[in-house]
Amino acid sequence: MAGWNFADVYEAVAAKAPDRPCQIQGERVITWAEFDARANALAADMLAAGLSHQSKVAAYLYNGPEYLETYIAAFKGGFAPVNTNYRYGHDEIVYLFDNADAEAVVFHATFIDLVEHVRHELPKVKRWYCVADGSGPCPDWALDYETVVSAPVQGPVRGPWGRSGDDLLLLYTGGTTGMPKGVMWRQDDLFNVLGAGGNAVLGIGPAASIDELVERIDPSAPGFVLLSACPLMHGTGQFSSLIAMNLGGAIVTLPSRHFDVAELLHEVERNRVNSIIIVGQAFAGPILEHLDANPNTYDLSSVIMMSSSGVMWSQDNKEGLLRHLPQAALFDSFGSSEAVGMGASVSTAGGTSQTARFMLGPACQVFTEDGRRVAPGSGERGLVAVGGFIPMGYYKDDVKTAQTFRTFEDRRWSVPGDWAEVNEDGTLLLLGRGSVCINTGGEKVFPEEVEEALKRHPEVRDAVVVGIPDNRFGETICAVVEAVPGAAPELPSLADHVKEHLAHYKAPRHLVLVDTIGRAPNGKVDYKRLKGVAIERLGVN
Repeated sequence: MAGWNFADVYEAVAAKAPDRPCQIQGERVITWAEFDARANALAADMLAAGLSHQSKVAAYLYNGPEYLETYIAAFKGGFAPVNTNYRYGHDEIVYLFDNADAEAVVFHATFIDLVEHVRHELPKVKRWYCVADGSGPCPDWALDYETVVSAPVQGPVRGPWGRSGDDLLLLYTGGTTGMPKGVMWRQDDLFNVLGAGGNAVLGIGPAASIDELVERIDPSAPGFVLLSACPLMHGTGQFSSLIAMNLGGAIVTLPSRHFDVAELLHEVERNRVNSIIIVGQAFAGPILEHLDANPNTYDLSSVIMMSSSGVMWSQDNKEGLLRHLPQAALFDSFGSSEAVGMGASVSTAGGTSQTARFMLGPACQVFTEDGRRVAPGSGERGLVAVGGFIPMGYYKDDVKTAQTFRTFEDRRWSVPGDWAEVNEDGTLLLLGRGSVCINTGGEKVFPEEVEEALKRHPEVRDAVVVGIPDNRFGETICAVVEAVPGAAPELPSLADHVKEHLAHYKAPRHLVLVDTIGRAPNGKVDYKRLKGVAIERLGVN
């Protein structure tokens, strides 16, 4: 086998367990055989549209069966799928699709107006597929998604170039500097770093071949059921779903587009969910509050794990959740789009781990900036690096690739910029990013783009954006503003102004007015000082 390719794996799973549920959303249940057929039909249409080897296919979608159907269709045809943040505005969408060289876009109908305005700026796109969601009819410049995937097609569908473990998945991330950049994952590397068809928590080791992988599947038994509460457009939900599908499992997505704890717990009970995927406190906090207020309301006995990645998850919250889920293990994963498996913290009813303390992953080390390993218990700080199965780099960005993917000890490592100390017992004490990137509810926000939007407001002379600690979201955005003389800008006006230019989650939730930003002669600002000023003014501990 020329490396692992997800399409080959899932075709084998569909052949072994065709009647098992594969995708579930509300009353919609798509079996593995149906999922495979729908992905074949979509791949065939993309080939007919003239897409070529490794053409990029963008998924501009909310959660639902169509998301993973789009990804697997891309894998089948030898194309590269691209995630799209559905919160993006006009400028961000144009940038992303252009930067990714997207040639096909699958989008929910609710985005018709925005797509109508951007599509003339994206001449590379050969096919627009509209997924009906009650927002309006499919426009004449797009194809109706359901019509396409319902067409009878003899599978399996492959491009004339075949498939390979070298075929890519592009995971666009907000990153810590500048516009989103596409992390290039070879499918073989991604499959291996995601457990190579196994799951250590379930006691299932890596598979040596597709035959071995499917031999483990008993089509007469219930499959593993995973519910992704977080968006599939992010690596946490997306990669967790791929792992569950490697086991021949089912992916449950919530019917609503806004997080509703009662709906989540109802779906967990109704579908006998085994694993819940969240992103830190933004999800875990409301879940605990609801369970505390409604004890013994839901049958959650099927849950054996709850997993989070990408943002901090507090020890107090974990302890509270374990009172309601005593049979479950809570996995707090430390990783990023560029570096999967840097560390993990596991909490059970028998004991919980400290916040921000992680066991080093097997391929993970901490290095000083000059390439020395940080000794456990030394108190020295260093950059967390992960080796082994790592991405090729950033799509069309050699400079940022060189900054993140570095060579230590004659070996290539992914070094996303997380600082940590190594405790005497070998665990990590995570200190955070060395940059000024703000992580709010799992979304990374680059301050300068928000600052530039704020400066366009007529009452703003200068502005700096900082992250304010928040128990639910990890951080929230605060605008530190120097006003035009005689003006007194207010938060609602500034927030609305930012929303006109950027995704709504990038709008400030706090405002601090200062006499002067205090820029240095070279134009730089002291973010640490201004963050301290904001925290003091807002009375945040």
